[in-house]
Amino acid sequence: MKASKRINARRWLVHGRVQGVGYRWFVQKSAAELGLRGYARNLDDGRVEVYASGPEAKLAELAGLLYHGPRWADVRGVEEQECAVQELGSFRIES
Repeated sequence: MKASKRINARRWLVHGRVQGVGYRWFVQKSAAELGLRGYARNLDDGRVEVYASGPEAKLAELAGLLYHGPRWADVRGVEEQECAVQELGSFRIES
């Protein structure tokens, strides 16, 4: 199996003005376009958690997009962690 096809997973915690501005929908659309699986959900502390699995190059592409977000977002920081691959069927928004 080529390294580019190997499936990896990442978890990001995004903080700033990222709730109530369409951030999760932005992430879902971006991740789906990249062919990634996972989820985006709001956390009680105001951050958004993003989990995605897929090829390393696509995860890196998504990571870059997370720093910008949609027009009304104001991303102040992104924490990234490598994590175990979960078997998910698509990329979704969770409550």
